[in-house]
Amino acid sequence: MIRLYGIPNCDTVKKARKWLDAKGVDYAFHDFKKEGVSPAKLKAWIALHGVDTVLNRRGTTFRKLSDEDRADIDEAKAVRLLEANPSMIKRPVVEHDGGVLVGFKDSEWEAVL
Repeated sequence: MIRLYGIPNCDTVKKARKWLDAKGVDYAFHDFKKEGVSPAKLKAWIALHGVDTVLNRRGTTFRKLSDEDRADIDEAKAVRLLEANPSMIKRPVVEHDGGVLVGFKDSEWEAVL
């Protein structure tokens, strides 16, 4: 079963859900703003894709962080920041039998899902 992580009102998540529905792909949705994301899961996503892929530095939540919090972000610091601020996780994240996708790219999803 595919698990889609995101925030319901995010435009990219909406596009991803529409794409999955149009393809007839069954998935479970996990609202990480309401349900959170475990540190273990965040570590696994970062191990697969790196901090720079999983951490969304372009959003307003990241820009509102203190200079100290935005500086020198390693894996451990990223996990702490993302657990406390799940809206900074790049959206959507999809766990599937073959691995994990971060972000929505139609061609990438087409090839994998």
